Amino acid sequence: MQSVTKKREKSGRIWFLMLLGCILSIGTAFAQSAGTDKPATDPGKRITYQCNNEQLSTAIRQIERLSGYYKIQFAYDDVEKYKITVQLKDASVEKAMTQLLKNTDLRYEINGRFVHVFTVKRQTDKKTIRGAIRDTNGEPLEGAAILNKAENNGTITDMEGNFVLPVRKETVTLVITYVGKKPLTYKAKSGTVVHITLEDDATLMSDVVVTGYQNIDRRHLTSAVTSVKMEDIQIPGVTNLNHMLEGKIPDLIVSNNSGEVNATPRLRIRGSSTIIGNREPLWVVDGIIVNDPVNLSSDVLNDPDYVNRIGNAISGLNPQDIDRLDVLKDAAATALYGTRAANGVIVITTKKGRIGKPVVSYSATATMRRRPRYTDRKIDLMNSQERIRFSQDLVANHYIYPSNMPVVGYEAALQNYYNGTSTNEQFQSEVARLQTMNTDWFDLLTHDSFSHDHSVNVSGGSEAVRYYTSIGYTDEDDVINNTTNRRYTATAKLDMTLSKKLLLSFNVNGYLNEREYTQDDLNPINYAYNTSRAIPAYNADGTYSYYLKPLSYASFDSGTTHIGYNILNELENSYQKQNTNGFTATANLRYNATDWLNVSAIFSGTLTNADIEGYWGEKGFYASDLRRSEYGVTPPTDSMLPYGGELSTNTSKTKSYTGRLQANINKFFGAESQHYLSASIGGEANSNRYNGYLHTQRGYYADRGKSFIADIDPAVFNNYYTGFVMSNVPTLTDNRTNLLSAYATASYSYKDYFTVNANTRYDGSNKFGSRSNEKLLPVWSVSGMTDLKNAIGIHADWLDNLTFKASYGEQGNMLDGQTPVLVLRKGSHSSYYDELTSTVAPNGFANPDLKWEKTHSTNVGLESSFFNGRLTFGAEYYYKKTTDAFMEKPISDINGYTSYIVNSGTVINKGYNLNLTVVPVKTEDFNWIFSTSFSKIMNEMKTAPGQETYELEDFLNGTAVVEGQPIGTFYSYKFVGLSPVDGGPLFDDWEDRQSELKGLSKYDTYIRVLTPSGKRDPDITGSINSTFNYQSWRLGITLNYSLGASTRLFRMMNNFINGYSAEMNINRELLNAWKKPGDELTTNIPSTMSRNSNGYYYYNAHWSSGSPYEGTKIADDAWTMYDYSDLRVVSADYLKIANVSLTYEFPKTVLSHWGLQRLALTLGATNLYTFCDSKLKGQTPTQGGFSEVQLSDTPTYTLGLTVNF
Repeated sequence: MQSVTKKREKSGRIWFLMLLGCILSIGTAFAQSAGTDKPATDPGKRITYQCNNEQLSTAIRQIERLSGYYKIQFAYDDVEKYKITVQLKDASVEKAMTQLLKNTDLRYEINGRFVHVFTVKRQTDKKTIRGAIRDTNGEPLEGAAILNKAENNGTITDMEGNFVLPVRKETVTLVITYVGKKPLTYKAKSGTVVHITLEDDATLMSDVVVTGYQNIDRRHLTSAVTSVKMEDIQIPGVTNLNHMLEGKIPDLIVSNNSGEVNATPRLRIRGSSTIIGNREPLWVVDGIIVNDPVNLSSDVLNDPDYVNRIGNAISGLNPQDIDRLDVLKDAAATALYGTRAANGVIVITTKKGRIGKPVVSYSATATMRRRPRYTDRKIDLMNSQERIRFSQDLVANHYIYPSNMPVVGYEAALQNYYNGTSTNEQFQSEVARLQTMNTDWFDLLTHDSFSHDHSVNVSGGSEAVRYYTSIGYTDEDDVINNTTNRRYTATAKLDMTLSKKLLLSFNVNGYLNEREYTQDDLNPINYAYNTSRAIPAYNADGTYSYYLKPLSYASFDSGTTHIGYNILNELENSYQKQNTNGFTATANLRYNATDWLNVSAIFSGTLTNADIEGYWGEKGFYASDLRRSEYGVTPPTDSMLPYGGELSTNTSKTKSYTGRLQANINKFFGAESQHYLSASIGGEANSNRYNGYLHTQRGYYADRGKSFIADIDPAVFNNYYTGFVMSNVPTLTDNRTNLLSAYATASYSYKDYFTVNANTRYDGSNKFGSRSNEKLLPVWSVSGMTDLKNAIGIHADWLDNLTFKASYGEQGNMLDGQTPVLVLRKGSHSSYYDELTSTVAPNGFANPDLKWEKTHSTNVGLESSFFNGRLTFGAEYYYKKTTDAFMEKPISDINGYTSYIVNSGTVINKGYNLNLTVVPVKTEDFNWIFSTSFSKIMNEMKTAPGQETYELEDFLNGTAVVEGQPIGTFYSYKFVGLSPVDGGPLFDDWEDRQSELKGLSKYDTYIRVLTPSGKRDPDITGSINSTFNYQSWRLGITLNYSLGASTRLFRMMNNFINGYSAEMNINRELLNAWKKPGDELTTNIPSTMSRNSNGYYYYNAHWSSGSPYEGTKIADDAWTMYDYSDLRVVSADYLKIANVSLTYEFPKTVLSHWGLQRLALTLGATNLYTFCDSKLKGQTPTQGGFSEVQLSDTPTYTLGLTVNF
């Protein structure tokens, strides 16, 4: 408690200081702006500088730095031969440049804040036009097209944005175009040097699409790709990219089943294309595929209730280092990634250095997360007074409690009274105390947390060398006590122009993640929700209050049956710690053979380590349960942990290598350069080596030098040695995956009328059968687009563009853990056989006939823009059919295993998305941008699984697949009402039709008896966004919505199974339970029964669980059936206020006095409120009664600062 209080006090002080700083900064800004009517005539600073025999290039950079405003552009080839001596005092930039260039053949021009230096000699060349093309920030534009229509010739700019164009006439008209920029018509005279600036084209939704293999002009894009700039999706206070994607990408479903910091959500692009294979998309960073730090199985990743605290492939990536994302969705977009891209690809492009003086950028956020409370959404749990009354009713009705339950609360007070250890007066006094206790478990187990995030980057460079470096630090404190996340990141990128033909780049980045969280078996949120508030956490003297909890196995030696339990003590004596680190180095070499042909080679290596440590201390209940005695008491001889605690270690190491060689063609040809050909051909080799180590050891002392006890006498503790030590061996994993690929792509465009594209890739893997025709799978696609405005010749000023595109392709998918040959594990010496033995490794049985899982994909789309970009609209429809899908086929265990993976499934995914962006208001001072997206996903399983593949729990939880139903469909019992006799729950469970179920398989039984109740995943997702800009202020509001999913209410009757235990809290709905005949007409809450109630055993043992029934068991008891009935299913539709942010950008006129380029302050809030079904009392739509109660998304409040120097 003291540590939590100190954290609160510390966070309060920090928040106060940051808020005070913001108020002072904004006040200063207003004061500065109020005293400045307009900028000075020359916004640059006066320059005082002197040098002696200095390189001219160095002197120019000094003048640029000292001006504090101007950017000076020049070619090093022009200035490198000059050395100068100059003395300047309080000079303007014009005077400084004149003095620097005196006695040279160089001249300069000032255009706004850009100063261009050029050679006079070039102006005497009457056969060419030379020039440089920049963007509005002064950055060079590589690949800009310059067309001289009159003479039917043209060229493109080099890396520095420079060009040389031969001409014959004295004056020519040039047409300059660049992806994402407004085309420009420019008249130029031969022999001159021109400096041209291209402005952004607001009518284009994105300038270029990055696929990882190519950069494609969106005007020629034929595939389904959504591109977003990182600045457009960044959310203040959110430090992980995974959580920024919800509602931002059409066709992408983000499922958060836990609100813990850095818990990784499930991502699905256009549904689930596989049944038992990995359904997660592929991550690509700067052209290199990245893998998860720990090799989790597909079953784990596909489990909708799994909370991924380990992270995924990009958990170590700092969002501040990301420039943009491109989400590839159809076969035409993902074909070049081959077999690993059937679930879609998310391509991340990180920031890089730009030409210019060094720019230092610092960003920081401070975030407060609000802890959960009993008052949130009217959580329907009993307070202590209601819980005592409930217990009194049980006693009055002669309820028979469980024989081994913890005796605590009202039941303990009553037992003491019955035993004569307390008087009636003392009993009444204790009951009165318990009724007002109202222990706030949420307050004890959680806290309002404070987190902060910092990032610093430096970028700059010249035409020859450009650099970008950054470091980042994140310190996140979760609302759950003892749950933290710390991340350290570092990145360095270097781009070098060795010559006009040779370019070389290096990129290194590393990260370290340190996480600490509670043991999975504790789950503080679930404990707070399900524990009676009439139980004290502390005694009157401040020590922990314990209640006796039954042991898993009573000690036959000592007779001990119960051990003291306190959740706070458990949290103090247990933890899980995770340390994940990774390092990646990439080198990229490009040779420009001609202006239309280049060859690139890339090599990348990644090393990832993950260490997960789980600890149970000897003072906690977990160790006492194994020890079968209280801490400090001599352990009995049948103890399974005589001394110390337990330590589990899970270590994994991954080494990945990628090598790629690729040739690229980009060529305009024809009399008017009306034809354009873009093609690439390449080969790629990937190797991935994974090593894992898993071991659990007992007798561990964390506070005694992290040592293990070694002198336990096996003669005394025979159970410990025979039951644990002798069978406790580590599990080692050593997997290698090799993939060799060849690929090719080609596109042809005619003017801006149409583009056709074809892609193909062949993958060879070491994972599949011995037949060569099944080792290699061709992945291919064909696609096309047409600009209807130009092709049809629509002449309308209100129409900017109208593009139609279509694609079709085939992809493959592979399943991990399969082998074409039998894999044996060499074991140790066997005392039974007196020789070395071997066993079949897990998943080591040969499966030589396994083929690729194939997905056929069709996509059509329409993109349009109107009124000079004031209105944009897009729509897409897709149809995906997966054949030869991997499925489990049950077989006789006489084979040594019970199931086999075969190619027998068919899955259909289809859907559409719509997106709209409108600028309703656009003035000089104010504009409003409104955008919305809508995605509809329909999924259906077309083949039946094996008749005995899935168990009852799979149907109830939605992990079974059923023919004709979407993947993720869950089934329920059909509730028909309450018995008018005893108030017990009744169901249509085929008791009157038992004979019809005889001989049916599990699959056929369950789809008859159970009813489909809904899907775990939604049909429809989308977002509504509004951005308001007024002068220096920007307000952003984002609403996310989800429709079509269903969930279960938290379980209410699970206490019926073993009886109502005194330490458990009870759902308040039970106050309205059936009490007398006739109540069944006004309530659907069953009566409270115990073993002495009439009809109890009818409900407690389902008819299908015993003889003479000869079919598949349908249920264990009526109480479980009630919790898993259709009555307890509700809509999971929601509309969430996901993010609200207010940003103030300090004016340039203010910043110039402070020597800053940018200063911005942001206030943000996330997860403010969720509108959903009123039946979800105390439950959010993303939570469900399928598993334990997890932490939901909690409101956060953030203060952010961004400074550029």
